[in-house]
Amino acid sequence: MQQALERVDAEIAAWERRLAAGERVALGPALDAATDAARALLRAYVAAEGVKPVPPADADLLQAFKVLVKGDPTWNAIRDNLRELVYYRNCLAMQRDDALPAVPEKMAIRLARHLYLYMRTRCIKEGRIAV
Repeated sequence: MQQALERVDAEIAAWERRLAAGERVALGPALDAATDAARALLRAYVAAEGVKPVPPADADLLQAFKVLVKGDPTWNAIRDNLRELVYYRNCLAMQRDDALPAVPEKMAIRLARHLYLYMRTRCIKEGRIAV
């Protein structure tokens, strides 16, 4: 779990640096990075827990979340963040830029950071990782 958290943190930080430097990034790649980070965290937690089957690497984000939340509704704390990433993907697929928030690529990366922080904090509280 520690390695997955460190890897995802580094990936998110790289995107955050690009955005902070004023680089113009497209929503598609930023959304892919945020979604991949979220999926990697979900899979890593399920694997570390060792109780439920680990979702495939290409699993739908919400399907992967269903594996995690089953039997533990406390995970619903991050459900809306995951749904927002899916919403951005749907808007992109339907070419509905008008339905997206201002600067959606920044929001996607911020959502990934929020998910990372929630999962890291939870893992610390549960003793799964060292501080």
